[in-house]
Amino acid sequence: MNRKTDFRISPLPLEDFSPLFQLDDDELRARGMKRVIADSKPGFPCRVSLDDAEVGETLLLLPYEHHQIDGPYRSSGPIFVRERATPSVLAKNEVPPYVLERYLSVRAYDGAGMMVRAEVTPGKELADCVSQLFADERARYLHVHNARPGCYAFRIDRA
Repeated sequence: MNRKTDFRISPLPLEDFSPLFQLDDDELRARGMKRVIADSKPGFPCRVSLDDAEVGETLLLLPYEHHQIDGPYRSSGPIFVRERATPSVLAKNEVPPYVLERYLSVRAYDGAGMMVRAEVTPGKELADCVSQLFADERARYLHVHNARPGCYAFRIDRA
């Protein structure tokens, strides 16, 4: 029997991105960023609201260093942030609805930022996958990525 582990999903903080929306397109381009308009739903998942943007919404597509460690698993990648994002506040063990139809890559890291396990899972099975990965006592936190495009989605910690 698999023991359930309580967890909490963390969105990225809005204040890290709000000033970027004041930049013009040339200033964004100089930073490796781009303003985009959502032309489908799903397809533009915001890392602050933890929801897909609506068609016609403005977002930034930007590089983000999501694993800031001094080691081989230091990592960054592209993310979307909605211009009018409302920060997500999730309850303990709550999975944002936008991930339920996605295929996810879930990576477990120890306290030194070294990967100790990794799985891929349908989004609707994320909670079970989290429990399996946190059953490994070495796992301190998890990073979730959209498996197909590989974009960082969010961090999960034990609650």
